[in-house]
Amino acid sequence: MKSTRIPLGLLFCALTLGLFNAPLLRAEDEKISSPNVIMIMSDDQGWGDVGFNGNDRIITPNLDEMAANGVKFDRFYTASPLCSPTRGSCLTGRYPFRYGILAAHTAGMRQGEITIPEILKKKGYATGFFGKWHIGWVKLEDAGSRGYYSPPSQHGFEEVFATTSAVPTWDPGVTPKGWEKWGAKEGEPWKGGFPYVHNGVEEKENISGDDSRVIMDRVIPFVRENKDKRFLATVWFHTPHEPCVAGEEYKKLYPDGGETRKNYYGCITAMDEQIGRLRKELRDLGIEKDTVLFFCSDNGPADGLAKKGVASAGPFKGHKHTMYEGGLLVPACAEWPGTIEAGTVTEVRCATVDYLPTIAKLTGYEFSKKDERPIDGVDLMPIIEGKVDVREKDLFFGYRRLHQGTNGMSVISGNFKLVYGADKGGKAPKLYDLAKDPGEKDDLIAKMPEKAAELERKLRELDESCQLSRDGADYEY
Repeated sequence: MKSTRIPLGLLFCALTLGLFNAPLLRAEDEKISSPNVIMIMSDDQGWGDVGFNGNDRIITPNLDEMAANGVKFDRFYTASPLCSPTRGSCLTGRYPFRYGILAAHTAGMRQGEITIPEILKKKGYATGFFGKWHIGWVKLEDAGSRGYYSPPSQHGFEEVFATTSAVPTWDPGVTPKGWEKWGAKEGEPWKGGFPYVHNGVEEKENISGDDSRVIMDRVIPFVRENKDKRFLATVWFHTPHEPCVAGEEYKKLYPDGGETRKNYYGCITAMDEQIGRLRKELRDLGIEKDTVLFFCSDNGPADGLAKKGVASAGPFKGHKHTMYEGGLLVPACAEWPGTIEAGTVTEVRCATVDYLPTIAKLTGYEFSKKDERPIDGVDLMPIIEGKVDVREKDLFFGYRRLHQGTNGMSVISGNFKLVYGADKGGKAPKLYDLAKDPGEKDDLIAKMPEKAAELERKLRELDESCQLSRDGADYEY
């Protein structure tokens, strides 16, 4: 039986933070006009690794056009500076510390979580997942000592074409030239040679060449098949996560770059090409005005590529695995012709936890009493429409591998940000005024002790609320 007893102090904190505000599901399932939903995510793409954020070297015309034709989010945050925790936040509207995926390969998505595909299935949507899952193993036989079998099909997705985690961005079944990490050897099969599972069966056809094209070859048929009904397509590319490889035709677009840059930029351009292919398909089918299309990355740029000056967090400090802005701020935009005004730009802080409440509102879904739980995100549409110019809720971020000494947490309240473990293993808290110091150069912890104490209290309240959720307070038994 589900316990609903919560200490009064924590209940007061939760109510103050607006955590228990989920409305009830209507008895009748109203027929409302709601859009198709496509959620696109790249992997380890830095804030500065797109043209629409000012990179004049990288070729991303389709993403640039998508941002220009809709809304560009200037301050869009992931829930964590690491992939797996962020991915769960996209589907649940909840912080990673709440649903228990604190790092990569440390947990799988829990059955008790309510996801976007699950709520849209209740609204009659067809649901499809395509690409990198990484919140549970997709092959039961691979769920070893650190593996949790929890594939997309257990969380509301009907059509599934997925890998558990990273694959080379060119020829995803083959270890690329020069690659020596993770026990793989050049030229040998990557993870057995057949990393994709298509509806429960290992896929062995059409898995060579550009990986983004391999993924999109499964997305397009799904969209065509469901063009006359409502659908959700979740498209999570592997690009530009390592092993980062581009085909020769894409590398030739960057003759002045070194090999590393040619591969990095080239595979992003190849992914951009596939996003353009999808956008064109929507227009060819005449459903672009019935479809809202979201794009973001899952965290900041990879450590090594950022330090080499290849990948870019733009003007922001840090990269993947750090709690600085460069690890959490990512390129993001959304397009919905006829609904989102072209040329919209917002500097309001938005985040991956905002997808679920936004999509729930757009499709008329409301939580039932028994499924009521803390939802950490906000509805993006009032922000996009210019009706809201300040985020109502604080933002909480986290990433934890205690056996490696990593326990990063951060909270943003208004324009102030408190950080613990900003770098791997870092212990001392830091305080920044993001309005005056977006590059996080001036640590105010000693200059503003009262503000630091205020944010410390908020961080601890959020952490305690997340612990309750993680320990089962939100789940039926």
